[in-house]
Amino acid sequence: MTKMRAMIVPEQGAALRMVERDVPEPGAGEVRLRVQACGVCHSDAIIVEGHMPGLTWPRVPGHEVIGVIDALGTGVAGWTVGARVGVGWHAGSCGYCRQCRSGNAFACETIKDVTGVSRDGGYATHMLARASALARVPEELDSVESAPLLCAGITTFNALRHCGAGPGDLVAIHGIGGLGHLAVQYAARQGFRTVAINRGTDKEPLARSLGAIAYIDSAAEDPAEALRAMGGAKAIIATVTNADAMAAVVGGLGINGTMMLIGAVQPFPIDPLDLLAKRAALRGWYSGTAADSEDTLAFSLLHEIESMNEIYPLEEAQAAYERMMSGKARFRVVLRIAD
Repeated sequence: MTKMRAMIVPEQGAALRMVERDVPEPGAGEVRLRVQACGVCHSDAIIVEGHMPGLTWPRVPGHEVIGVIDALGTGVAGWTVGARVGVGWHAGSCGYCRQCRSGNAFACETIKDVTGVSRDGGYATHMLARASALARVPEELDSVESAPLLCAGITTFNALRHCGAGPGDLVAIHGIGGLGHLAVQYAARQGFRTVAINRGTDKEPLARSLGAIAYIDSAAEDPAEALRAMGGAKAIIATVTNADAMAAVVGGLGINGTMMLIGAVQPFPIDPLDLLAKRAALRGWYSGTAADSEDTLAFSLLHEIESMNEIYPLEEAQAAYERMMSGKARFRVVLRIAD
């Protein structure tokens, strides 16, 4: 095959459109993937709407990618043609800079690319990826169903295992949507007393079926007060993208509690005295590296954690993107690209 198909954002604010391109050859340290599936994530709006400085167009979005290696660049060791792999937001690391040598490869000082944002991603039949960005995908996991685990999964799983909570601690999942429905499953399987917080009661049955022991309707009661009545949360995983909603829950932290911010929002007010009195904290959390993706996939397989997805063909990527942005999808949107 000498040609590939890709859905590109031709310019800022434009709709996605199909193009045909030459199949690219991998450079040094890269592999080429035949893409099987790619999730459609809210973060894809960064390239569509131009939310980051230095962006260039046209660009192929997509950073929840599962595919099969079909070509190796020079200098690639440890990977073989035919291996099934995943690629997430983190586009690789150098392994030798100060941050990489300190165990902070996510903050690599040499490689600052983001998959589907500053380099082409997975809304395509083929894509290039650095070998350092590859995660091995267990053969038991379905490519289409598991693609969202490369972003929504790793972000919530990784935040939970670094939130400071231990088995039996009270952990609140704020927002039961594309991230939150996975976070509830991960929290319950990690042994936390899991509380779901969402506006309205329509998602309560689902949240409880996924492992939540309690549900707080933030439209009917003060969520911070409700958490304090339970003793205060050791951790709150904030998946929502509404600043007022986040401000409303932070007061529910308990002693030494931490609110993990994984949803991008506008600035919101906090009460410093409340944090001081509880020795509580707010912490931002980056999704993770390829090694974190492998941990996420392995944990998901072991505990039968699944993403709830709506599936579209590659040709309908614009409709898939609009469905995701509408907030009406239950709960992730995935492009099926190849078997």
